[in-house]
Amino acid sequence: MGMAKIGLRSAILLGVGSIALAACGGGSSPGTSSSGSSGAGTKGGTLYILTLDSQFLHLDPQRNYTGEDLAFASGYITRTLNAYTFAQGQDGWKITPDLATDTGTATDNAQTWTWTLKDGAKWQDGTPVTCEDIKYGISRTFATTTITDGPSYAIQYLDIPKNKDGSSVYKGPYDKTKSNDTAAFDKAIVCDGSTITFHLNQPLVDFNSAVTLTAFAAVPKASDTGAKYDDAVQSDGPYQITSYKKNQKLVLDRNPNWDPASDSYRPAYPDTIEVDFGLDPAVIDKRIMEDQGNDQFAIMREAVQPQDLATVFNSPQYADRRWNDYDPYSLYIAINCDHIKNQKLRNAIQAAWPRATVRTIAGGQYAGDLSDGVIKSNFAGYQPTNMWNGLIGQKIGDNGDPAYAKQLIKDSGEKMPTLDYQYAQTPTNDKIVGAVVTAMAKAGITVKPDPLDPGQYYGIVFDPQKAGDLITGGWGPDWGNASTIIPPLFTPAGGWDMSQYNDPAFNTAVDNAKKMTNLTDQVAAWNQLNAQAMKLGLVVPTRWSKTQRIAGSKVGGGYIWAPYGSWPYGDMWVNQ
Repeated sequence: MGMAKIGLRSAILLGVGSIALAACGGGSSPGTSSSGSSGAGTKGGTLYILTLDSQFLHLDPQRNYTGEDLAFASGYITRTLNAYTFAQGQDGWKITPDLATDTGTATDNAQTWTWTLKDGAKWQDGTPVTCEDIKYGISRTFATTTITDGPSYAIQYLDIPKNKDGSSVYKGPYDKTKSNDTAAFDKAIVCDGSTITFHLNQPLVDFNSAVTLTAFAAVPKASDTGAKYDDAVQSDGPYQITSYKKNQKLVLDRNPNWDPASDSYRPAYPDTIEVDFGLDPAVIDKRIMEDQGNDQFAIMREAVQPQDLATVFNSPQYADRRWNDYDPYSLYIAINCDHIKNQKLRNAIQAAWPRATVRTIAGGQYAGDLSDGVIKSNFAGYQPTNMWNGLIGQKIGDNGDPAYAKQLIKDSGEKMPTLDYQYAQTPTNDKIVGAVVTAMAKAGITVKPDPLDPGQYYGIVFDPQKAGDLITGGWGPDWGNASTIIPPLFTPAGGWDMSQYNDPAFNTAVDNAKKMTNLTDQVAAWNQLNAQAMKLGLVVPTRWSKTQRIAGSKVGGGYIWAPYGSWPYGDMWVNQ
């Protein structure tokens, strides 16, 4: 799901409460409570949202690309053709119609997708939401010098020719030059009354999940102000922006032109949503824990701070308003296959890794669960890889098996080189790497720590000349299909192949899976490729990370929502 607050996908593990540099969640665990989401919602009141951020990175739908912000905008002000179901665990990955009458119809071998819009959807000024509004909104993605930071799936997947340099022949709605091929865009998205049809350049059996992203949402052309639209987003949802003062607060009040008859997805419980910016995270914890005044109706955007975890999760007084659940990310150590070409050496690294010790240092149960691959266990369609139960030759304990690692090195017929281990430097990560160095030495493997500044991390590890042998990474999907996990992580064309793996047979298998038009078959293929990647030793899967949150005592409908690793904003309420 992209970079730290600039996307849903990537993450750098920075210790407890890891800073996510990109989106997933669900499943129960020790300390998890879901009681706050039970019962019927109630109308009225104000829901307060407390955050350390000084503003939203982007509310412009074509630029919005962080899990929390997508969940917020989709719940309140921005509608999409399809949306994710408000539900806990794997059920949250199910898509449901939003602006459309159904979840879409695929024809032409899943290269053509069609939706019909519901009647009655309106903008906050009372004008109808039209097919042309959706088409115009999507056109903005192509204006890449103005509409920045958002996903580029429309550019990738719509059937629009490319120039020799790989850029689209269509340059978006702001380019008035003759070379801008608007006719090509008009052929790719066709409006016929309330019916919208997308013509794709390849089969995409999961395109109806892709359109849950607000990058495919509508924008009224008359209100578009380019990059400045971020600060004056027009709503077609149940609320509208009535005040937005950065570094202070954002206020949403009811959209008088929203018709609940056209929107069975959003119950729109509160009368007002207030986001309070620029608060110290420790202060946010303290206020919600003390539960006084308006803070009884408040939730936090960020996670509970490490120093407060024991209090929150060991005190009965918080039992009905605390959550310890999966965030979007699967964490792993990429093994650079350009440097470590021998599979048995890579398997030896996997076998020796002290996963349980690393988890303990990172925060124990609050840091997540030990993992077996890069597809998370709360993800729709997940199947175990048996990574630690014989996949690489024998069962491996949670803290590794140095004797078996030595055997694998011997069987490789090669000497294990000294391994350069790159990681984002923090005090917690320094401790983790120290434990790894000690554990790997027991297997005869020498690991050399290579701490990097977190702000420069990706710029270094993605440079083939600077990348180390072992690289800390993490990933979360853009939508509910591992087509947004396996191809990015393990193929050169995917964009996030820190393992530097480039095998023609594997690439072909990935391409074949992409082209499958039966979703059940495709899900099975992704699970097989996940297991194959683990067996090949492309990464050491370490854990499925978690996040912890607490809400005020009068907040209802709370849980960690799997698709975004967020609150289910659009389904929450306050009890008066």
